[in-house]
Amino acid sequence: MTQDLRATASATLTVENVGGIDETTVELSPGVTALVGPNATNRTSLLQAVAGALGSDRVTLKGDADEGQVTLLLDGETYTRRLTRQGDTVRTGGDPYLDDPALLDLYAVLLEDNEVRRAVRRGENLRELIMRPVDTEAIQAEISTLVDRRQEVHAELDRLDALAEELREFETDRRRLETELEDLEAKLAEKREARAELEADDPDGSESNVEAQLDARLESLRDAETDLERVERELEVERKSLASLREERSALTERHESLEDPDGERLAVLEERIGNLRERKATLESTVSELRQVVQFNQERLAETDDGVLDGLEVAGGEEGEVTEQLVAGTGSTTCWTCGSVVERGRIDTMVGRLRDLLQERNAERRELTDRISDLVSERDELRDRLEERDQLETQLTELETELERREENVAELTDRQEELRERVEELERRVEELQAAQQDELLTLQQEVSELAYDRDRTADRLADVESSIEDIESALETREELEAERESISADLTELRTRIERIETQAAERFNTHMEAVLDELGYDNVERIWIESVERQVSTTPRQVSEQAFELHVVRRSSSGTTYEDRVEHLSESERELVGLVVALAGYLVHDVQDSVPFMLLDSLEMIDGDRLVRLVDYLRTHVPFLVVVLLPDHARAFDDDSAPEHRRLTDI
Repeated sequence: MTQDLRATASATLTVENVGGIDETTVELSPGVTALVGPNATNRTSLLQAVAGALGSDRVTLKGDADEGQVTLLLDGETYTRRLTRQGDTVRTGGDPYLDDPALLDLYAVLLEDNEVRRAVRRGENLRELIMRPVDTEAIQAEISTLVDRRQEVHAELDRLDALAEELREFETDRRRLETELEDLEAKLAEKREARAELEADDPDGSESNVEAQLDARLESLRDAETDLERVERELEVERKSLASLREERSALTERHESLEDPDGERLAVLEERIGNLRERKATLESTVSELRQVVQFNQERLAETDDGVLDGLEVAGGEEGEVTEQLVAGTGSTTCWTCGSVVERGRIDTMVGRLRDLLQERNAERRELTDRISDLVSERDELRDRLEERDQLETQLTELETELERREENVAELTDRQEELRERVEELERRVEELQAAQQDELLTLQQEVSELAYDRDRTADRLADVESSIEDIESALETREELEAERESISADLTELRTRIERIETQAAERFNTHMEAVLDELGYDNVERIWIESVERQVSTTPRQVSEQAFELHVVRRSSSGTTYEDRVEHLSESERELVGLVVALAGYLVHDVQDSVPFMLLDSLEMIDGDRLVRLVDYLRTHVPFLVVVLLPDHARAFDDDSAPEHRRLTDI
């Protein structure tokens, strides 16, 4: 990744009437650019100009100017930001690098008033800042869309299953019709040959008139039989569809009846229990926090008394030797800082130990509550899924009833039409029989047989063509099965990913912060800071009868005393240098978690006076591997630290 960042071309910045700058043009190289100089030399103004060209509104117009402009030339493209004074306000315009500066202002423009750095200084909840770019409403909307689409895919796959069964029936019909057609072709050829032989024996055509009449009757009969055949096929299709719909209704009804009736009251009870357990957990979180502070406070006071333990001892006999014996025996006394009485130090140590044990018990209880809440939430979600499945089945059953009514009406109409056509066929058959009775000769009989066989052949060929067309349609539809099954799996995976995205981003943010914080602390060498880490917790935010809780990122600080023991310190005890460092690492975690480097190739650093020069060199060296353009403001003292051969390669700008 670092090599790709280095491949970016240099950027040219032109500034007019921004901050304290009248006019300047500077070149910013990929990697580290240091703006070196004392205070009030327009270095921060230049950072604001870069931020403005990138899209930030946190850029100021020079006090004595009515118009200002910043132009950034990057990768062959030109980006601008114009400032125009209108009365007491300043309006911005132009075509900056970004349309939405939200990620830029949060994670890339790290000036003194940066919201992330300010939140760390004040000890505020960092979760809102880390999770702000995540559109939770859009995620929920996407989940709803995917659930609907998954239902559609389920329904389509069920339809394909029914088509697969129909395909097997059609294939059986095709084989039967192909055999029938072959037999009819053979019989028709045989009858035609016999008729030709008889016609050769009757050259004057005396039978042609009778034959014409019979042909006319047979043609009418064939037409009526064709209509009857078509109606019977349609009726057969409708009846099959009706039977299939009834089977589907029966299956859905059986499935609906087999569903265990979701217990709505149980769902309400679960919601209430989850709420109560979360309230208990929030209360327990508060208790744990208070116990931690009490233990920490007493540890600090005990540490403070270590150096003055001789002053705190009450000497029973007033002799120095006896004092020494008490120290050796561990029976020294001290003045209690809570009640003011003189007590043995051992009793205080015991009390602190009991408090530690109680803290461990409460932590264990909190973990147990977390597991119980997770189990109840799983049960609640299962009940919700069952309720949703029951509602969907009822909707499908309603739609099936409507379709069944329509199909039954079609069957009734076709049945009536079938009866009419059967009567018509019977009438025509009677007339044909009358003609045959009046003219019983071999030629007419053969002609009738030829006509009937030709009709049967054509009808069978038509039915075979219909069956083959249906087979092609079904096979074409079934070709989508694999694609639909893959889509269903993809939707399920997407739903799982969406439902865990927010939690995953929280976890990822905390893990990246903790990883980078550990690496930075190790690199910068804060000897008395063992570890600084973030934990995602649920805490109480309301003391009303109905307690309300929220997720928060709790910052922990673990120090190492001079004696080598570790203890947890409060965040407010961090030095200014340590707080600035934590703020920068939180911003870096957000920069990486939300892939800001893909849309913002710059990171701007200012107000770093609280970090000593050597540590600042190592911090910049660490940050530059993650950012294409790192622009940092340095005081002259800090700049001298960058003269060392071990400092990262950088470009220096001293004249702005």
